[in-house]
Amino acid sequence: MGLFDIFRKKKNETVEQEAASESTEILSESESNSDASEDEQSTAVSENTSAVTQPMMEQVGLVNEDEAKIWQEALDKQKISTPQLTETETETETETETETETETETETETETETETTEQQIYDAGLKKSRTGFADRFNRFLTNFRSVDENFFEDLEETLVGADVGFDMAIKISDELREEVKLKNAKRKEDVRDVIIKKMVDLYEADGINEDATMNFAPKGQTTVILFVGVNGVGKTTTIGKLASKYQKAGKSVLLAAADTFRAGATKQLQEWGERAHVPVVAGKEKADPASVVFAAVEKARDENYDVLFVDTAGRLQNNVNLMQELEKMKRIIHREIPEAPHEVLLVLDATTGQNALQQAKLFKNSSDVSGVVLTKMDGTAKGGIVFAIRNEMHLPVKWIGFGEKASDLREFKPEEFVYGLFKELVES
Repeated sequence: MGLFDIFRKKKNETVEQEAASESTEILSESESNSDASEDEQSTAVSENTSAVTQPMMEQVGLVNEDEAKIWQEALDKQKISTPQLTETETETETETETETETETETETETETETETTEQQIYDAGLKKSRTGFADRFNRFLTNFRSVDENFFEDLEETLVGADVGFDMAIKISDELREEVKLKNAKRKEDVRDVIIKKMVDLYEADGINEDATMNFAPKGQTTVILFVGVNGVGKTTTIGKLASKYQKAGKSVLLAAADTFRAGATKQLQEWGERAHVPVVAGKEKADPASVVFAAVEKARDENYDVLFVDTAGRLQNNVNLMQELEKMKRIIHREIPEAPHEVLLVLDATTGQNALQQAKLFKNSSDVSGVVLTKMDGTAKGGIVFAIRNEMHLPVKWIGFGEKASDLREFKPEEFVYGLFKELVES
């Protein structure tokens, strides 16, 4: 099943769940009304019963008022014990059943929350991008009259504006020329669905043989992960979040503060280390970054740490070329642990759009980047940068950030991303 088919299936399931939820609410209201009617009937019966329990002899006039009272007291005494005990037992049983039902409902709610958490996080994190896409496509379709050259020019402009990249915009436009004719798309809604399906299909095709999983060393050996990227993209914060995540998963984690030139970078990483209860190897301010990396790798290997995260500079305040410095770090890591680094993750700020794409090209050519961490995704109204990175760079997005908390950094899931981005645009 293709990615777009998964998207449509997920959308249909969501629609069905919403319909079922509405039916349940209507049924609940109906049951409440029914219960109210039963209560009214019960009250009426009680009133009639009290009339019947009045001493019969008083009703037919065979005794006077005082004698009637004596008869009433005798009848009341007979009613004590058994009925009250029965009522108490019934109430206890009802309370127990209610508690059991409540526990079952709570368990069901917890299971449902667990199942939907990932989708909910993606939905919330992509809200701005989803709204931005919808606005752009709706403006584009407002002027739609027919599929002609003006249509394709406007489409290309719309896609570039959504940050999918110039190359992918042209590719989508070219492939749609025949696709729209084959689908016989004439209504605005049909044209829109064909465009989005083509985007998803191309995105999926570009990702064939792509490894989006994290690569780890064999058990018992240290995994070394190098983080690269320009200053300000959230590199140090990303390392702190991942350190917290893996530490909670039961792995022993060590951090290396090799960004020795940016003021406050080491202190920032140390603060994340304290939060996650993870040690940090640091050097003096403006020390040689490679010396910090060497000390960290040696400690991680000798003390059998599971994972070593290495923070690096995004800019050097001297004449040494940044890429040369990164290459030097990699040589030291490889010398101490031959299979390392196991990952070189490029951290990009999604809000910078095409500028992030240029950074990806620069680092990929010089650093053997194995994957991308896309931060601040919740802060952009475009969101198409994911398509551009895969189409032009053929790099897998491995992590995606939706906020400041450690839990807001999620493993990238294409199905959730596509659904979260397009769910309000495509009809079920």
